[in-house]
Amino acid sequence: MPDKVEVDRELCKGCGLCVEFCPKHVMQLSDELNTIGHHPAELHDGETCTSCALCAEMCPEGGITVYRKRRKRRE
Repeated sequence: MPDKVEVDRELCKGCGLCVEFCPKHVMQLSDELNTIGHHPAELHDGETCTSCALCAEMCPEGGITVYRKRRKRRE
């Protein structure tokens, strides 16, 4: 499975912490509203994303999940 960032649009309250703390600036707030009236976060540049998971750590709602490929450990 390739690396990816998944945002639960319905949990997101549009606080922007993930956008603010993303070191690669690949997160943004959507122009669209979710069902509770907030602009949810979204990944806008998956190619530049390093899957560092800082966005998920900063999310107070727990609405971001980062999937990473298992990498072989060096011996």
